[in-house]
Amino acid sequence: MLYERFLPTTPAAACRHARRMPRTALLLACLLLHACAVSERRTPALDTLAPLQMPERHYDLADAAAVPSPDLLAIDDEMRAFVQRYTGGMSRARQRLMSLHRAIRGAATLGVRYDPAAEGTARDVFHGGSANCLSYATLFVALAREAGLKAHYQWVDVRPQWSLQGERVLLRLHVNVLVQPGRSERYMVDIDPLPTREVAGSRLLSDSDALALYHANIAMYALADEDIVQAWLHSARALQLGPGLAQLWVNIGAVYRQAGQHRAAERSYMTALDLEPGNDSAMNNLVVLYRIEGREEERARWERKVEDYRDSNPYYHAWLGDQAAQELDWAEARSNYQQALKLLPDDSRLLYSLGIAHHEMKEHEQASRYIRQAIERATLRSDIDTYRLRLQDVEQAL
Repeated sequence: MLYERFLPTTPAAACRHARRMPRTALLLACLLLHACAVSERRTPALDTLAPLQMPERHYDLADAAAVPSPDLLAIDDEMRAFVQRYTGGMSRARQRLMSLHRAIRGAATLGVRYDPAAEGTARDVFHGGSANCLSYATLFVALAREAGLKAHYQWVDVRPQWSLQGERVLLRLHVNVLVQPGRSERYMVDIDPLPTREVAGSRLLSDSDALALYHANIAMYALADEDIVQAWLHSARALQLGPGLAQLWVNIGAVYRQAGQHRAAERSYMTALDLEPGNDSAMNNLVVLYRIEGREEERARWERKVEDYRDSNPYYHAWLGDQAAQELDWAEARSNYQQALKLLPDDSRLLYSLGIAHHEMKEHEQASRYIRQAIERATLRSDIDTYRLRLQDVEQAL
């Protein structure tokens, strides 16, 4: 699920580059719940979106609106029977969730396989047997709701990774499902789960946003095939459904740029930045655009903004710390983890990493203090158990 930040970004293309081992997971989602609420987003006006100007004709928003949108969550009688077979008669929501999850992933039952290119609706996945992260989320949301569960799409922000020169950024995007079987219980369901250390945040997506991502995926496949018309139509349709998703504005900007409509591309990137001022994908795309046009003063200005964003990003300093740790340069790792913690002081994984750096430098008291803080702030049981085991090693060295 890798992207360079100056490329268009969609979950489907991300899934195309995901880890090759297919697996399905259901995790207790105690982490980052504060980020899971649906927040109010500004919705840019679409009436200023420039038509696509092709030699044979122009395409406008009316053409985009005519692009057919499937009912992603529609189910049929066979799917209803499947849900009834594995959850019928169960009064407890958590029990229904666990049973449904086992039935969907089990090789002897439905046995959905991971395929990064497997797009589609809930019915497509159910009858086809394969899914990527977005289409699997669609299937699970549809079946979970049929089982009477509160299930929502969830956007997962993944910690970015930089090139060794610290310039280009690899962006990984992911969609899974958040299920709430009880007032205080929340579970994440995922066909290709991310290690918790890679998760930077999450937020709920509306069904309309999910449909927008479906069209965005089609658009980016078309753009890769140099089908500019289909790329624009599906990008514009995605924006009609999810105008508050900044990534969609970056995507259509990439379409405009390939079509040679640089002013429209520039406006799209600026709109993405209005929605998310720290969207470095949009900033990097502006750098690329201004370089193409020879607008050196503006290119330099946005390159400085990209650099400023990088230096104020705790995950950049955490990445530097990880690189130093791999080289066993623990003093450098410690310095970078300290800088990251100044920017993100309550991150349990950063606290743990800093504790490990102190431990490797024989600074065991400091190591114990930071790992204890990591345990206090950790929310996943797997993280807590890992930190406690390492704390035992540290305290034996005191």
